[in-house]
Amino acid sequence: MSATAPGTVGERATPARGPGPAGGGLGRGPAGFMGGMPTEKSLDLRGSGRRLLRTLRPERPLIAAALTFATASVVLSVLGPKILARATDLIFAGIIGGQLPAGVSKAEEVARLRAEGRGTLADMLAAMDVVPGQGMDFGGIGRVVLLAVALYVAASAFMLLQGRLTTAIVQRSMFRMRGQVQEKLSRLPLRYFDRQPRGEILSRVTNDIDNLGQTLQQTLSQIVTSLLTIVGVLTMMFVISPLLALIALVSVPVSVLVTAGIGKRAQPQFIRQWATTGRLNAHVEEMYTGHSLVAVFGRRAESEQTFAEHNADLFTSGFRAQFISGLIQPAMMFVGNLNYVLVAVVGALRVASGTLSLGDVQAFIQYSRQFSQPLTQVASMANLLQSGVASAERVFALLDADEQEPDPASPVRPDGLRGRVAFEGVSFRYVPDTPLIEDLSLTVEPGQTVAIVGPTGAGKTTLVNLLMRFYEVTGGRITLDGVDIADLTREDLRRTTGMVLQDAWLFGGTIAENIAYGAPDAAEERIVAAARATHVDRFVRTLPDGYDTVLDDEGSTVSTGEKQLITIARAFLAEPAILILDEATSSVDTRTEVLIQRAMSSLREGRTSFVIAHRLSTIRDADVILVMESGRIVERGTHGELLVAGGAYARLYAAQFAAAVAEVD
Repeated sequence: MSATAPGTVGERATPARGPGPAGGGLGRGPAGFMGGMPTEKSLDLRGSGRRLLRTLRPERPLIAAALTFATASVVLSVLGPKILARATDLIFAGIIGGQLPAGVSKAEEVARLRAEGRGTLADMLAAMDVVPGQGMDFGGIGRVVLLAVALYVAASAFMLLQGRLTTAIVQRSMFRMRGQVQEKLSRLPLRYFDRQPRGEILSRVTNDIDNLGQTLQQTLSQIVTSLLTIVGVLTMMFVISPLLALIALVSVPVSVLVTAGIGKRAQPQFIRQWATTGRLNAHVEEMYTGHSLVAVFGRRAESEQTFAEHNADLFTSGFRAQFISGLIQPAMMFVGNLNYVLVAVVGALRVASGTLSLGDVQAFIQYSRQFSQPLTQVASMANLLQSGVASAERVFALLDADEQEPDPASPVRPDGLRGRVAFEGVSFRYVPDTPLIEDLSLTVEPGQTVAIVGPTGAGKTTLVNLLMRFYEVTGGRITLDGVDIADLTREDLRRTTGMVLQDAWLFGGTIAENIAYGAPDAAEERIVAAARATHVDRFVRTLPDGYDTVLDDEGSTVSTGEKQLITIARAFLAEPAILILDEATSSVDTRTEVLIQRAMSSLREGRTSFVIAHRLSTIRDADVILVMESGRIVERGTHGELLVAGGAYARLYAAQFAAAVAEVD
């Protein structure tokens, strides 16, 4: 094995550290990565709305059917008042006809009224379908009412079908969007997760998608129905009376101006509301994850104060957004009532002049109400739409994030990897102007154990991140058995690699399932054999359910050291060609460390191993120890050789207690 580092690392304002998965022990990323909250931008209602509609394209057959049912429902509903107007005319004609003397014609009665100077009453009577001396036609009235009831029942049935289809459209669309987000998260590079708090990402995946689904559910069918109702009602209004229709239309521009003015003031509050929701979730997730440390360091009051500030900010922005947008409906109701008064007054004058029948005016008043109601509904849905589009933009921002470089179109698929790793002139930097690793060369032969030590920020974990292709090199290349790892698929590369991290990650499931995570098809015999080789079997046998003991996602059923042993057994069962141990014993007691050391010795046997450690007592038997400083390999050799050299390694060793060495010996 050889190692050279001709280049030097330039001055850096802040130490760069290799970012890693949350809780995975792969570092915290370069300074400035954490706290990378998304920049709040103005709400692009039109652009985001169009994109949101494009997400519904796969449901076009259902959308067409829903529109058909909605149209049928609206048409039948719109015909209802006109039909009921006929019932009103029949009732009114029956009342008037019963008061007129029998035996005369309507024309004679009209002429008599005109001769008496009662021209207005004569005009009204002339416009009516009345027979003097004849009372109400209850049969005709009953037939009209039954027809109206049948229309409204059919309209309700069509509306029910339309609502059922709309629910299917929305839920299937949200199902696909959640799938797209999940697939996107798997394609995002590690740097994206380093820049975003986990709570913020969770808020986009859960809260924002839920809010978007609820918004579409509440507005999609209502908007379509309202728009169709406006068109249908307006048509009937012009059929009945163009003059009254024009009066009713005066409210439209007023409504638009009111809605636009209020919506413009509500828009930034909705953006602030959902951004604050993300910050609050991030803080809660962070404080919950580290609640023990928060309590230990006495920062509970500060944590509560920060929560109170975020909560107050969310209350303020949410209150303002809902209150301001909530002004739309009462304002629209006021405009609608003014319109109602105008229609009632002018309609009464038209009835008196005989231009319109009483039933037509009654129907028109119903239509004016039906006309203003969907306008009010559309206006009041503006707050829901703005909230939904704000959430959609946050989800789209996640879906539009830069992805990691794709795998090669024709990847190399080597058989029987031996595990020879070579870094050839590798350079890397997290920030373009801040070099971290410059022209580093290193060769590790199959089966060798290489320990990497050095101060925090020296680039130890970064070296492993580059090998795993969590980050891509900015110069040079890394080869595995002579093949550039960039020519391999990430899946093939990582399938040959096993990792044991400082923070043991267990999922909700049995101990056997956790051990078999890297080899899900492994037989029970192999699982038990791996557990015995890594000293897991000794404590599993003491549990009531043995390997069927169910762990929660925090692994609270077992101790920290036992969790670490389970992760080692998991790597052992996967049988990787390359093994990476990143501070695997730093969080356990000395006795447990001895067990873990023995387990790792079994695990490293015959495998190329990279061991990152601060406890130098754990790497004394490494074939080669590399000492890194500022992204460069400054020393290399065995434990004894480096102590004799009296350099950086000797200084690190002298700074640690010798008790750990004696314990391992």
